Amino acid sequence: MTSHAETKIDCSKVYVKQSSFSNEETGMFDGAFAAVDIKEGELVEKGLMRRLPEGFDGNTCPYIFTWSTERPNKTWGMGSGCAPYYNTCKEGTANTKMVRFFDEDRFEIYANCDIKKDEELLHTYISLKWRTCFSELNDIVHADDSEHKADA
Repeated sequence: MTSHAETKIDCSKVYVKQSSFSNEETGMFDGAFAAVDIKEGELVEKGLMRRLPEGFDGNTCPYIFTWSTERPNKTWGMGSGCAPYYNTCKEGTANTKMVRFFDEDRFEIYANCDIKKDEELLHTYISLKWRTCFSELNDIVHADDSEHKADA
């Protein structure tokens, strides 16, 4: 798979289909998957972030990105490509990592390990533990974590 050398968005190694985590209990939702084998450290996807208008509250919408290191967060973004479909997992277990270039409104996603073709792509949301729209998801992701149970 190739893309134009000057493209700002390249998700040619990724496709989207129903997530392997979706079921009748969790509901049906999509996930991002590797279209090819990807080696550890390799660029999986790159894209752009469109900042949302001031005053938008991302705590109520799980489909947008936290787009700053400021807390409380006031900058939210809409991501390009397949990035909105990467599901989350517990810190330290993700097979990808998103590198954010806040000043340039762009991101790159890299493989944390070798990823096989058709494997679901996961990264840990930086706002998983504090965004109110992720409270139930955070409980699910950390259900077997004794530290999380002590905080609850």
